[in-house]
Amino acid sequence: MTQKRPSLLIALIPVAVLIALLAINVLFLFSDTSVEGPNQFALIVAGATAAGLAMWKYKVTFNKIVDGISHNVKDTTKAILILLLIGGLAGSWLISGVIPAMVYYGLQILHPSYFLAASLLVCAVVSLATGSSWGTSATVGLALMGIGSSMGMNTAMVAGAVISGAYFGDKLSPMSDTTNLAPAMAGTDLFTHIKYMLYTTVPSILIALILFIIIGLNFDGEMGTGVQGVQEGISEKFNISPWLLLVPALVIFMIARKVDAIIALFLGILIAIAFAFIFQPETVTAIGTSAEVVEIMGEPFDAKWKVYAYAGVKSIITQTQIETTNPYLVKIFTGKGMSGMLNTIFLIITAMIFGGAMEAAGFLKRIADAIISMAHNTASLIGSTLATCGLLNVTASDQYLAIVVPGKMYKDIYKERGLAPENLSRALEDGGTVTSVLVPWNTCGAYQAATLGVATGEYWMYCFFNILSPFVNLAYAVFGIKIKKLETPKESA
Repeated sequence: MTQKRPSLLIALIPVAVLIALLAINVLFLFSDTSVEGPNQFALIVAGATAAGLAMWKYKVTFNKIVDGISHNVKDTTKAILILLLIGGLAGSWLISGVIPAMVYYGLQILHPSYFLAASLLVCAVVSLATGSSWGTSATVGLALMGIGSSMGMNTAMVAGAVISGAYFGDKLSPMSDTTNLAPAMAGTDLFTHIKYMLYTTVPSILIALILFIIIGLNFDGEMGTGVQGVQEGISEKFNISPWLLLVPALVIFMIARKVDAIIALFLGILIAIAFAFIFQPETVTAIGTSAEVVEIMGEPFDAKWKVYAYAGVKSIITQTQIETTNPYLVKIFTGKGMSGMLNTIFLIITAMIFGGAMEAAGFLKRIADAIISMAHNTASLIGSTLATCGLLNVTASDQYLAIVVPGKMYKDIYKERGLAPENLSRALEDGGTVTSVLVPWNTCGAYQAATLGVATGEYWMYCFFNILSPFVNLAYAVFGIKIKKLETPKESA
């Protein structure tokens, strides 16, 4: 039997339920902690609503709904593995001194006249190496906020520079969850996606950099003592050496040589742990002989290899905290390991439950058909994609939904129009990833405001990179620049 075509009103009911639940979570109940479970439950409830309506109204079988969900979850397997490895990488790079060394050397280039531009560049480098905008803001970004404040800088401007740089890496880094999620949703591979994003990302970041340079040249301030205090705090706990920068350099080199991201990340973890044993024996010993060990084992370890093994495994798997009296270094000296990525993985899986149920019910296609009916050419199709991503950031309050839902909606339509999937994956990032931080009730906007201590309504106008990205993408679409078409297979003779 042919399934009856859903009505647009029915198809929108699960979306309305999701938006309402997410809004309640973020605005009234859990604020920025809604990403730690409440939003995931909202996705499950919305998915159940879609499944219930499909089975009741359109006689869709429960097995078909489950198959749709299973297919969606399977599509994210590699992204989930990469997310786990990113968590392990962050922890191992902390105890090895890699991240502290990056902060230490990065801070040496700062001066009031080019502080904002340098902040953008430092955050861009760190986020590119780590793949995390949130991690960059909570580490380098937090230190830069304190330093900028001591110089008398406008903290909203500093936050804008930090976020612009942080989201540059979050958008381009092979280790970023969104950078892996977008091509997975669109149906292209990671490296093709990154290469194609460069066309819009590079102009956006260059314009943002120029704007921050102009602002900095008109600033009159004196260098504060923040840099020295942060560097001294790092030197007290870690043996800083340029050799430590070999670790991120090797990972970036492997990725540049097209080594699979999973392999590159795994080797990056192992190399970092080896560097930790060589360069940071005091830090490793402190972790391996902590009171936590006695509490778990009942007595201290009786062998050095056990101390080192415990510290290495702990940094990869769970939270590791290096004690410090410098308030700017508290978050820099905290690594959450693989366990720190579980909420994100939970969110992705539940998003797949919602998306799978909507897709199996035929609701996504029905909504997409309504939107696409207004997109009569390539420019309007890409513009619709960007607008849909932005709308979901405003209404659904989560950047992952702003990637997953439009990705599922538009994937087949781009193919039908003869457009390569990298056009879609690029639009998902330009419209979804970077604009999430501009919305106060979005989880990203709430997180950045709480972390950097500046309200979203104050810093958003200085997030030049985030604001420019969707408009640059739209300009490319309007003028037909770098819009790749699907290749037509040649007929055999």
